[in-house]
Amino acid sequence: MPQQQTRRPPARRGLGRLVLPLVLGSGLLWLSRGWWWPTPPQPQMILVLGGDAEREQVAARLARRDGLPVVVSGGTNPEYAHWLFEQREGLPRDRVKLDYRARDTLSNFTSLVDDLRRSRIRHALLVTSSDHMDRALLVGRIVAGSRGIQLTPVAVPCGHHCRPEGRSKVWGDGLRAALWVVSGHDIRGWAADHLSPWLERAGARLERR
Repeated sequence: MPQQQTRRPPARRGLGRLVLPLVLGSGLLWLSRGWWWPTPPQPQMILVLGGDAEREQVAARLARRDGLPVVVSGGTNPEYAHWLFEQREGLPRDRVKLDYRARDTLSNFTSLVDDLRRSRIRHALLVTSSDHMDRALLVGRIVAGSRGIQLTPVAVPCGHHCRPEGRSKVWGDGLRAALWVVSGHDIRGWAADHLSPWLERAGARLERR
């Protein structure tokens, strides 16, 4: 008699489809533990994400008002930044650090987070445009949260220049951030090849650029 093939029980197939979301959800909860750790100290610094000179202007005023040091990641050219922080706002040069290693929102954080941890930073004000804040805050809370650093958002109004970002871009970068914490690398290309079908079914997308 021909041997009958054993079919996989439907319950197991359903369970298999739940594994990846459960793993990713648990990983994001753990990696973003900066959200739910005990109350942090008062802000110790200001982190500005480059992309708009107005972000640096807001940060400079905050720094002068609150006496906090500033780190600008991927901002305007050094000549303008030094004029703004030192000459216009009167901040000492040693309170302003200009860092140009970042290429995008993820590397705004990954290029700096270990430096901040070594400096014993546990709480920073995050300054970026209002239409960029959701993505920046998700990425930052995953990457910085993995090092015990909490972020408080300071959104800079963008007015009629606002370009709202879709959830695919926000959650795609959030996944990249989680994978960076796990692997130590930005594996966007690999993730786009292997996870894009699942992400598209979930309504999100990973972009290669």
